[in-house]
Amino acid sequence: MARAFDPFRDMDRWFSDVARTPASAAMPMDLYRDADVFVARVDLPGVDPASIDVDVDDRTLTVRAERKAEAADDQKWLVRERPAGTFARQLTLGYGVALDRIAAEYRDGVLELRIPVADEARPRKISVVHGGTPTAIEGSVEA
Repeated sequence: MARAFDPFRDMDRWFSDVARTPASAAMPMDLYRDADVFVARVDLPGVDPASIDVDVDDRTLTVRAERKAEAADDQKWLVRERPAGTFARQLTLGYGVALDRIAAEYRDGVLELRIPVADEARPRKISVVHGGTPTAIEGSVEA
């Protein structure tokens, strides 16, 4: 089956792909739940730890980091695939997490965020108190 060639559409798509670096490519992340803590691990190799900024505004957690471009006057790049600049990634947090107890640690090029589940959102067992003797259910037949 023949496909129509539209040079403007294809060139626009190519320039869009080249011009932007999606956050998922610059800051790949794993996110999982371990018991009562959500853990996010964000790859940030080559990032100065002082440039990492993590903040929460309302229910949005934002991670920003900067990777500086290596620049020397005598360099002639052959391939340059590692993105440089300031990158940001956002997570929308639910109401069941403890915003005041979020912890962040940067080690070996990986930023680990530990987001605990709020106490009120944890499942709990409700005990049933037995009042003594069983009572007959209205409309039932006793033997």
